[in-house]
Amino acid sequence: MTAYAGPHPEDVILRDGSTLRLRAADHGDGEALVAFFARLSPESRYLRFQGVVDAGLATVQRFVGDEWGEVGSLLAERAGADGASEVVALATFARLRDPQRAEVAFAVADELQGKGIGTRLLERLAVHAAAAGIEEFVAQVLPQNAQMLRVFHDAGFAEQRRLDGGVVEVRLQVAATADYRDLVDERDHAAVVASLEPFFRPRAVAVLGASARRGTVGGELFRNILASDFSGASYPVNARGAPVGGVPGYASIGDIPAEIDLAVICVPGPAVLDAAAAVLRKGVRALCVISAGFAEVGAEGRERQEQLLALVRAHGARLVGPNCLGIASSTVRLNATFAGRRFPSGRAAFSSQSGALGIALLEQAESRGLGLSAFVSIGNKADVSSNDLLEYWEDDPDTDLVLLYLESFGNPAKFARIASRVARSKPVLAMRSGVSRAGAKAAGSHTAALAGSDAAVEALFRQAGVLRAGTLEELLDAAVLLSTQPLPQGNRVAVVTNAGGLGILCADAADGAGLTLPELSTETRAALAEILPAEASSTNPVDLLGSATGDTFERALPLVLSDPGIDAVIALFVLTVVASTADVVDAIERVRRAAAKPLIPVVISAEGSPPDAFSYPESAARALGLAAQRAAWLARPAGTVPDLDGIDEAAARAVVGAAEGWLAPGQTRALLGAYGVPLVAERLAQTPDDAAAAAAALGLPAVVKTAASGAHKTESGGVALDLRSEAEVREAAERIGGPVVVQPFLSGGAELLAGVVQDPVFGPLVAFGPGGTLAELIGSARFALAPLTDVDVEIALTNGKAAKLVAGWRGAPPADRAAIADLLHRLSRLAVDLPEVAELDLNPVLADPDGCTAVDARIRIGRPEPAERTKTW
Repeated sequence: MTAYAGPHPEDVILRDGSTLRLRAADHGDGEALVAFFARLSPESRYLRFQGVVDAGLATVQRFVGDEWGEVGSLLAERAGADGASEVVALATFARLRDPQRAEVAFAVADELQGKGIGTRLLERLAVHAAAAGIEEFVAQVLPQNAQMLRVFHDAGFAEQRRLDGGVVEVRLQVAATADYRDLVDERDHAAVVASLEPFFRPRAVAVLGASARRGTVGGELFRNILASDFSGASYPVNARGAPVGGVPGYASIGDIPAEIDLAVICVPGPAVLDAAAAVLRKGVRALCVISAGFAEVGAEGRERQEQLLALVRAHGARLVGPNCLGIASSTVRLNATFAGRRFPSGRAAFSSQSGALGIALLEQAESRGLGLSAFVSIGNKADVSSNDLLEYWEDDPDTDLVLLYLESFGNPAKFARIASRVARSKPVLAMRSGVSRAGAKAAGSHTAALAGSDAAVEALFRQAGVLRAGTLEELLDAAVLLSTQPLPQGNRVAVVTNAGGLGILCADAADGAGLTLPELSTETRAALAEILPAEASSTNPVDLLGSATGDTFERALPLVLSDPGIDAVIALFVLTVVASTADVVDAIERVRRAAAKPLIPVVISAEGSPPDAFSYPESAARALGLAAQRAAWLARPAGTVPDLDGIDEAAARAVVGAAEGWLAPGQTRALLGAYGVPLVAERLAQTPDDAAAAAAALGLPAVVKTAASGAHKTESGGVALDLRSEAEVREAAERIGGPVVVQPFLSGGAELLAGVVQDPVFGPLVAFGPGGTLAELIGSARFALAPLTDVDVEIALTNGKAAKLVAGWRGAPPADRAAIADLLHRLSRLAVDLPEVAELDLNPVLADPDGCTAVDARIRIGRPEPAERTKTW
């Protein structure tokens, strides 16, 4: 039986958008459970116990235990009519004689049935039962209990049923399959969208702390609501009940004679809990806490934030903030922020973890012609996160583009699934701060040294189809381009300009952005020659000369756009004495309206330029590069994770379970062998004579390496290569000292690095790059989040410096791509199956036309810290 102490408190979200906190039941819950069963209707008690039962203390004590070994119970609590917490649901498993099977049952308060609580209880109970070593749930259900039977069926587990003695026996395999996870994601999506409706489409908003004095946060926020012409009703709440902006005020939210959908709290931090309690008693389901003084200020603030979230959960509500700028929604013309500038209405939604950056974006958005459908400053994101907002904006008919400013990730795996789904229909642009390689300082392997938080973020965004901007300017530039231009079909760009030098700068920037400037076709160049002066250049970049006018641009641009070898055109204009900016801009715009390809204007002029034009060629090139990335991502299949044969997970777990720190060579070989990783033959030798004998048996020339666990062999002098005689082997073993490993010397083929590192936030990463002693110096390993799909591996084998080695560098024969792909998939599977493998290095992996072989391997075992994430969606 697997020892498992049970779950920490965790939150679930229900199909109506309300939330519920679950926790493990313990012996102190006896009276509360008795009261819960007493509140159930006689029919519900009968169905739960399959008979009329007085559920007293003796009965309910069967549902609780000190540890989740034989019995495990999850109970759900919610605030009752008097505000006191009461049990509203209970789910229990009891292990059977077969320790891998357990009986399961649950009960839900009558007034809450039909909201999906039973399904959520079953989902979470399965997670914790699996952690305790249980593989199958068994339930005995009366045939008339249609609701429970429907819960079991709809949950998505592999299910078997049979009718025996008037009772339906249901068996569920609790393993989380891909199909099951998809169903959970669908349930999460519908529930999250329902929960956020009151934030984006409120009918009535109350602002607590809306002072009548000018210059206060609450007062100015309320005035912003009035100034935005909010389509609903708005109510100021302050201690004196004073009117604000001509609107009657109230001393308490409870005094407002109307239902409130959204409450914005702007009172001082220590007063927030009391204000939130009043809001929740009013029945408000959406809270936005502007106030600071929470997790951002230290331990006392973190405790206050936890209390605030617990209070919100007790009432089934959602929370934006605390410590945030507020929320805006153009759908209902709501500006519930204390930003000094109004929100321009448009089709882009923006989530920012920084209020200041949100204000900065607003300052620039209107001047660039970028309008917003919604803005949310998530602050400390105690509850509502970027993941939630992505879920909502995926279906939002008013949003075509999503912008994210991220400082941290709460659930990267969930982010990847949601973002990749959203990106199929709407561009997702993100900017991430806090990039650091601090974690690499203590790395013990090449793989971990090459990794860092930025490598994980880059992998996450690349695989999910998220476009990453490096600066706020780049974020705005890309947003403007994606909002106004069609996607290019490829990365081939032409530059048409009246300033040859700037055209060259633009070409250099395009190359840096992953774009290419191909030669124009013979037909295109001939057509240009007919309309341009002889001194003009019809190569790419196309130099129209400084004498070009609006008419010149209007005649030349369609010719370049029609070239079948061009996917997009950058039209670069610098003000001269022969052409006005307005004439050239109008000409470019006329061509653009008729074009099926992107035509990006760059206007450098003191006379001004249109909002969607770029002021610098480098900015246009970077934005177009991101658009080309999106087009390439959309053109790729989603990919699948292949099934692998020859894997002995049990044998691998036996190695991991008995080890800590760096594995000895024999343990390393056993673990990798269990996953079918191709390894060079080797023998362990205790003495120099043993080493010589091993070399003779394996064949000369030979390699001798130290057998010390985790040693950097090259740096420590613990390796000798290409030993041609037994005497050389013996001498090397004596010099290295201690037990040594003897291998045949392999040469030729590409030297590659493949490895695994467990990121504490992002989980397992698989590395692939150039190998050998210069792996860290070259530093071009690419990382991908496991599990890897076939598309992920194909990208690794066709991009970067390692791909050039695989393809055959400088006359070398191409390596066996299928063998390398299989190796990467096996490492991916190992990384997912065994999170205890903290670092794994295969360096070098020698790859030639006949396969690939790892000739050196190092593995460090470390127990990952269990995640205590309260939020389950």
